[in-house]
Amino acid sequence: MKKSNSKVSIAVIRRLPRYYRHLSELRQQGTVRISSSALGKAMGLTASQIRQDLFCFGGFGQQGYGYNVEKLREEIGDILGINRGHTAVVLGVGNLGHALIQNFKFGNNGVRVEAAFDIDDDVIGTTVGNIPVYSIDELDGYLVQHRVDIGVITVPRSVAPVMAERLVHGGVRGIWNFANVELKLEDAQNVVVENVHFADSLLTLSYMISKPANDDGDEE
Repeated sequence: MKKSNSKVSIAVIRRLPRYYRHLSELRQQGTVRISSSALGKAMGLTASQIRQDLFCFGGFGQQGYGYNVEKLREEIGDILGINRGHTAVVLGVGNLGHALIQNFKFGNNGVRVEAAFDIDDDVIGTTVGNIPVYSIDELDGYLVQHRVDIGVITVPRSVAPVMAERLVHGGVRGIWNFANVELKLEDAQNVVVENVHFADSLLTLSYMISKPANDDGDEE
C-alpha cells in the first residue's frame, strides 16, 4: 500500500529510477521475486537502504518472500508518474535535439513528445522521428492550444533562459535542460527544472580513474 510522503529526500527520489530500471531488467530476464539483499547487492546498495527507501512510499515486500518484481516495478512506475501521460516539446533540433528525438525512448519513460521547435528554415516544416518541427515563433501559440507538461531545452545556452521563461508562461510544469547552463526560475515556484550537465558525469569519472588506488577519499 502506497502512502503519500511530501518529505521524501531528493536522494531517495533519485534512486527510484534506478530501482525501476533494474526491476525492468529483472522482469525481462523472467525473475518473479527478489529479496532486498539480492536487489541491494545487484545495485550496490544495502538491503537496509532499499527497505528504508521503499518504506517512504509504503510496504511493498513480504517477510520471508521478498518483493514481487512485476508488482514492485508497477508501483515504482506509478510513483514516478510513468502512467500519467506526460507530454513534451523539444526546443532546438540541432545535433543534440535531433539525437534525443530519434534515439531516446521517451515513451518507455511515460513521456510523449508531440512537437519540436527551431529557428532553422531548413528543418522547420520537416519531421524528425515522426515529430513535426515548427518555427520557434509558433511556440507561444502552441502552448496556449495544447497541454504540455515538459519542455526539453537543447538550444544554445545564451538563449536558454529566455526559452525557459516562454515555457513557464505557457504553462509547462517541468523543464529538462541540456543547454549547459543552470536555469533558475525564481518567479516560477511550481515549475521544476532538471539541469543536465554531461561534463559533470565525465569529470566525476575522470576523478575516479585519476586518484591513487589507495586513496579512499576520506582525507580532510
